[in-house]
Amino acid sequence: MAEMKTAAYICTGCGIGDVLDVKGLEGAAKKDGKMAEVKTHAFLCNAEGVQMIKDDIAGGVTHLCIAACSRRAKTEAFSFPGVGISRANLREGVIWVVAEGSDHDEVRQEMAEDYVRMGCAEVKKIVVPGGNVKQSSSKRILVVGGGISGMTAALAAADAGYEVVIVEKANALGGFARNLVKRVPFSGPYAEPQPTGIAEMAAKIGANPRIKVHLSSTVTETAGAPGRFNIKVAQESGAVTEELVGAIVQATGFTPYDINKLTELGGGQANVVDQAGLEAMAMAANGGAIKRADGKEIKSVVFVQCAGQRGSGGNGNGTHLEYCSGHCCATSIKQAMYFKDANPDVDTVVMYSDLRVPGMGEDFYRSAQQKGVIFTKGKVAKVAGGASCKVDFNDLILNEDTSVDADLVVLATGQVPNAGVNLDDWSAVVTLADGGDEAAKAKTVEMKKGSVLNLEYRQGPDMPQFKYGFADSHFICFPYETRRTGIYAAGPVRRPMDMMQAQEDATGAALKAIQAVENAEKGRAAHPRAWDLSFPTARLEGCTQCKRCTVECPFGAIDEDEKRFPKFNEERCRRCGTCMGACPVRVISFENYSVDTVGNQIKAVNVPDQFEERPRLLLLACENDAYPALDMAGIQRLSYSAYIRAIPVRCLGSVNTIWITDALSAGYDGVMMMGCKKGDDYQCHFVKGSELASYRMSKIGDTLKQMGLEEERVITHEVAITDHERVAKLINDYATQIVEIGLSPMKF
Repeated sequence: MAEMKTAAYICTGCGIGDVLDVKGLEGAAKKDGKMAEVKTHAFLCNAEGVQMIKDDIAGGVTHLCIAACSRRAKTEAFSFPGVGISRANLREGVIWVVAEGSDHDEVRQEMAEDYVRMGCAEVKKIVVPGGNVKQSSSKRILVVGGGISGMTAALAAADAGYEVVIVEKANALGGFARNLVKRVPFSGPYAEPQPTGIAEMAAKIGANPRIKVHLSSTVTETAGAPGRFNIKVAQESGAVTEELVGAIVQATGFTPYDINKLTELGGGQANVVDQAGLEAMAMAANGGAIKRADGKEIKSVVFVQCAGQRGSGGNGNGTHLEYCSGHCCATSIKQAMYFKDANPDVDTVVMYSDLRVPGMGEDFYRSAQQKGVIFTKGKVAKVAGGASCKVDFNDLILNEDTSVDADLVVLATGQVPNAGVNLDDWSAVVTLADGGDEAAKAKTVEMKKGSVLNLEYRQGPDMPQFKYGFADSHFICFPYETRRTGIYAAGPVRRPMDMMQAQEDATGAALKAIQAVENAEKGRAAHPRAWDLSFPTARLEGCTQCKRCTVECPFGAIDEDEKRFPKFNEERCRRCGTCMGACPVRVISFENYSVDTVGNQIKAVNVPDQFEERPRLLLLACENDAYPALDMAGIQRLSYSAYIRAIPVRCLGSVNTIWITDALSAGYDGVMMMGCKKGDDYQCHFVKGSELASYRMSKIGDTLKQMGLEEERVITHEVAITDHERVAKLINDYATQIVEIGLSPMKF
């Protein structure tokens, strides 16, 4: 390993040199930072400045600190592979957020010099990641499910030049869409139902040499990681085939909600069907008059929207599904046209509380009106089936109770994802089984039969799910990502959607799968740190085998070896650092991010003594939302306290409590944390990071009491990337609060 040679580069452009004492910054880097070389440049990011750095690297510099703009700016200009780099944020983090004027000059200079010291201290603890290149990495993509989502994903990947394996449990491709007469229009003029195109898609797949199809098959085991998933595929005959793939798209579709559970809406009674049931009747009619099961030609039909959906806000009296399934309104319009196209005299009534037709659905709705389909805004109270059906409802326009007779009632039931085992239930049963409960042991075997992927993961055989079984994915930032790296959800297994949305969704998932196999081959992380070549390591001689890292990892990236030590699966790892924050003995680290890289920054700050009456506040800011919001505050020239020292962290889940106790012990007056929103509608880029940090911080009160400090000195806020005004206010309010509490008694 080459000897470390350090250098600091200070930019004076963008007003930095006009506002700050550059000689003081140079002194902070040379004297306190102990950097071997310190250079200043008027515009460090221009060709001349970049070339100066490259020349120094060629001359042996291995670790450099760039004191200029935010680490989020000029990333291409300041990209120097093979060397350790830190960034001291003087522009967005100092001169743009501290108001100008003689009263602020001194504290602004202190702030800037601290950031230079922090950057110098950080880079000395950085090891340049060597990567984890897998020469034997597979780039094949597995698609589980052969419906319209699965076929779309397979064709998208194959068209991009990648080999695809499809596993479909039925004996033919097509999924739910195979049983549809027509689909809601997906191209102009959006006036008529259109052919599904399922047969053509299946034929295209059959003729594509890059796509291999397993019909009447299921996945019985998924082991490995991105780039090297080992899949066992079992056919109905009992034969088992093994496939090696690099990424997986789960497109297992949905099942309509059980109509028999909607007894208040006539579910289970004669001549009350769901939308799937009506498709079967229309298929049997083959374009002619649609008839009931008793052979009677249907002359009047009522479509009941939101049947059992949207809780009390829908037409159903009971809460079955709280969500809207997205496609149902347009599907009812389509099915009403089945009747009108066969016989314009058929009475067709669509009863709704809200009519939702995304995309160009408005044109489709107008077309149905022109054909004579009646749309009634009403809340259904009761449905009676039988030879003569009756729908009792409250007319929401006239605000009166009334009823309508019909030959057939169609309930627009919701989508229930075909998602596999609920891991919350699985974990509870496994805990009992581990305790020796024989019934629980038997139940785990039975539960696993319902698994889709049959993952060989410590965390269970399937992907984590939301409340109603949809795959847990980050809806805002990374919609196809699941909590199993390299495995992507597409179509109605991810969220309720119509066919057109499912095809768009499947194309996106296929692109993410392609990205995953390419990253795996190069040893890089998945999003959001797709450039990161680092991965965690543990100093096992110090490990206490507490299992906190294996339990808290949101992505199932840590297993246990035969001695019960943590075993890192770097291809699954997303480099969030949650394991590092969880470790009570601080033996887990990354080459370029560790307890020491942050700890050294905290120690590098010049903390005023008790007589200077200047607070020093530490801010640990999530790099995904909070730190960008701080940058935006600078760009908007929003002033906040110069007593703050901000350190970006990969995720609040990576925050180790030693950083907080070390800071307070060193005389910091308070510690503030800013991270993403947690909870059911979380925005945390690493899913559980904010939640885990909140749980850990809830227990820090005892530590503060032992130190003789007030609990209010350590606070956490949830912020979004757009909260630039709010973060400035939060910092200022916090600084005011600390002044009111008083300076820390831990100062020297």
